[in-house]
Amino acid sequence: MTTMTPQRFAQIVDAYGADPHRWPEGERAAACAFAQAYPHEAQARLAAAAALDACLSADTVAPAGRSLQRRIVASAGAASTASRRPARGARPGRWWLPGAAIAGAGVAGLVAGAMAMSFLIMAGERPIAAHEPSYLSTGFGFDTPGTDGSVE
Repeated sequence: MTTMTPQRFAQIVDAYGADPHRWPEGERAAACAFAQAYPHEAQARLAAAAALDACLSADTVAPAGRSLQRRIVASAGAASTASRRPARGARPGRWWLPGAAIAGAGVAGLVAGAMAMSFLIMAGERPIAAHEPSYLSTGFGFDTPGTDGSVE
């Protein structure tokens, strides 16, 4: 069991209240042992937390009345209608622009990759052989054609 400091006990009670069932499970036993070992320190903190717990549990919120419900439903309908209208100054018909920008970025990446590969191939000292063994190896470990048991 871990030892409980007065500062940590105060943090637990301030954060979770006076009821030990709400305290963190891993520190609950140590906090209860601290409260029993140091009752004068713990009782003042627990009493203040219990008073706050009582105030918080006594507070209730009245359910929404019919008039409030009607206003909410009416405003939701007005908001959804307003969201379909284009904003003032907006140009309708430009909905395709973000998609075109993404497609253009993809095409630019393909072109850049193709150019980079062509530069790398041209910069090599020897031409790439048609049957270079490093290109014929597979993920299965077969280095030459026909060794995988296939019929050619």
